[in-house]
Amino acid sequence: MPPRLTLPDEAVRPCQLAVLPDRPTRADLDAAYVTRGGQLVACEAARRLAVETLLAERALQDGWR
Repeated sequence: MPPRLTLPDEAVRPCQLAVLPDRPTRADLDAAYVTRGGQLVACEAARRLAVETLLAERALQDGWR
């Protein structure tokens, strides 16, 4: 059986993004802008981790064959 890697929890967890309330204030907009920036950075890191894990698994499988 070919080798398989387990994806880290961060790589399979859905990304969280801040949403605005129904009637946002300027403070809500500012807070969401900053919060989403951090969330996008975390989401991109998780995506990168998933891709790196997949590529490593494929390399292991190629070597196994």
